[in-house]
Amino acid sequence: MSEKITLTIGKKKNIALIAHDGKKADLVEWCKKNADILKNHNLCGTGTTARLITDCTGLTVKGYNSGPLGGDQQIGAKIVEGMVDFVVFLSDPLTAAPHDPDVKALMRIAQVYDIPFADNKATADFMIHSSYMDEEYDHEVINFKQNIEDRVQTMR
Repeated sequence: MSEKITLTIGKKKNIALIAHDGKKADLVEWCKKNADILKNHNLCGTGTTARLITDCTGLTVKGYNSGPLGGDQQIGAKIVEGMVDFVVFLSDPLTAAPHDPDVKALMRIAQVYDIPFADNKATADFMIHSSYMDEEYDHEVINFKQNIEDRVQTMR
C-alpha cells in the first residue's frame, strides 16, 4: 500500500467559520461581503459565531458548541471524518484565549489533513477568490490505514 492517498475536495466545499470574540464582527462582515460565494457551499461554525452569521447574513450555518465548550474539537473531528475541507478561523492575536490548546489542535489537524486554513481575513480573501473555489481539488495525505498497520507490525 502507498504511504499517501489522494483525497478530493469537491466543487461544493464544506466550510467551517470560526472567530474569537474580538473578531466575530469582522467574520460576519466578511461573510456578508462574500455571501454570493458562500451560499453555494455547506457552512458550519462554532456556537455564537454560527448563530451571528446566520442571523446577520441569512446564510445557513450549522452550529456546533462554542469553542471553549469543545466546538473547535467538534470541527476537528469533522475534518478527520472528511466533513470539513476548508476553515476560516479569524483569531484574535491580541487577546488571550483560555482554550488556546484546542485552537492549536484544530490547526494541527487541518495541517495533517492538508486542508485550506485561513487565520486572518487576507488569507480568507485569497482562498475564497481562488479558482479552486469553483472546481474539485485533489490533495495527498498520509495513508492513515497503512500507517496504523505499519505501526502495529513494529509493536509485535
